[in-house]
Amino acid sequence: MATASALSSLSSLSLHTRTTSSLISSSSKKPIVSFSSFLNRRVSSLTLVKASSNETETFFFEDETPEVTANVVFDPPIAPEGFVAPPYFDEGSDETEEEIATAFEELYGPAYSGESMLGKDIYVMDSKHKKSTGIGGKLKKDKIRDGFEERVVQVRRVTKVVKGGKQLKFRAIVVVGDKQGNVGVGCAKAKEVVAAVQKSAIDARRNIVQVPMTKYSTFPHRSEGDYGAAKVMLRPASPGTGVIAGGAVRIVLEMAGVENALGKQLGSNNALNNARATLAAVQQMRQFRDVAQERGIPMEELWK
Repeated sequence: MATASALSSLSSLSLHTRTTSSLISSSSKKPIVSFSSFLNRRVSSLTLVKASSNETETFFFEDETPEVTANVVFDPPIAPEGFVAPPYFDEGSDETEEEIATAFEELYGPAYSGESMLGKDIYVMDSKHKKSTGIGGKLKKDKIRDGFEERVVQVRRVTKVVKGGKQLKFRAIVVVGDKQGNVGVGCAKAKEVVAAVQKSAIDARRNIVQVPMTKYSTFPHRSEGDYGAAKVMLRPASPGTGVIAGGAVRIVLEMAGVENALGKQLGSNNALNNARATLAAVQQMRQFRDVAQERGIPMEELWK
């Protein structure tokens, strides 16, 4: 009964130890307790109660004045002057749709609804996004803006026989020119038509040739050129004649800016060979002032 009354008067603070030797000295057999960690608590007496276990012992500290801690009243500090308590999250007026839309735009970006609360033009952004992506979500390359125009002469499907079978590709022939005397012919292959045309345009820009012309936008003299089995004949023409030629020869002359000329394909009908034969014939032409300078005579002497 005495043990039961003692347990009823003990507080909840306890100290658990694993071994008896750490708390009871072997020589004196008296409990050794350190109160350094319990200075902030009011402890008057120590009651030792042995637990049922043989290895561990539990020590309870009895509070002398339990009514001091039991009857504590919370006393908050006085609020300063002008203090306004914040409202609860479920109080106050509801947010408007504009405020909600603005908050969503700040978090997730503008929604493609046609209206933006942050002042951004969504339609312009959407069009730029569509232009930047091509078929299948791939990035679409921007067109090269260097003053040259592109004309596709021919697109053919070609195959390459390998050990595993046939590889299908597309070959494109493209002519680029600024219509001011500069023209180039390019040829390339790719697995897609668009890629083949782009590669051909790049190849044509690497092989630019300058075409000599007079003030009447025609050739200074006759010329002939050949490439492989293709042979091309070029003749100057009077103003108002136009470009009288066919096939790849006409495209090359138009992209070069020639307005009056005569052209004829002699031999093969291959578009690539005829286009390159036209460039070979153009490269053989020379201006009158260049010839006079090489000979060291004035231009008037050339007509005597």
